[in-house]
Amino acid sequence: MTRIKALIGLANPGEEYAATRHNAGAWLIEEVARQAGVSLRPEKKFLGLYAKAVIDGQDLHLLIPTTYMNRSGGAVAALAKFYKIAPNEMLVAHDELDLPPGTARYKQGGGHGGHNGLRDIISALGNDKSFHRARIGIGHPGHAGMVVNYVLGRPGKNERDTIDQALEECLATLPQALAGDWAKAMNRLHSFSA
Repeated sequence: MTRIKALIGLANPGEEYAATRHNAGAWLIEEVARQAGVSLRPEKKFLGLYAKAVIDGQDLHLLIPTTYMNRSGGAVAALAKFYKIAPNEMLVAHDELDLPPGTARYKQGGGHGGHNGLRDIISALGNDKSFHRARIGIGHPGHAGMVVNYVLGRPGKNERDTIDQALEECLATLPQALAGDWAKAMNRLHSFSA
């Protein structure tokens, strides 16, 4: 089984975006870092906030790109190249319009589904789509024309609480996912709904 060596959370940089739905992927990485007792610090060569954590006795690279969302690929490719991490050894956490708040799903490979961060990562990895994803449900505003304002908006308190519960469930299943036991991780995560 292939172990996950890098955990990447997609986000837009800066305080004005920190609490927006589009940053749900970064919320997961921030919590992993907090629980592992490490600090995410600016790292120029990876174009983002970086930390190295030890989880279940394994080294894990944590990264939140601080480029804008649609430029996430440069940061991911820089980390992968520097540490010689193959795409299928990465888990990218991102917000997911097609899942309701309070749910999350693991997935390996596939397209970008219109997500600009994933689109840029796929391109930066030479069209290799084999990286794993942690899809964090944020729901859909109901109309394509409303998506940009929706993802760049802040969830209400109840909505954020349900997203946080899904993030907690992701954290609980992370040891299995990192070890490559996807069946066990998916079985638990995919049956959860806040």
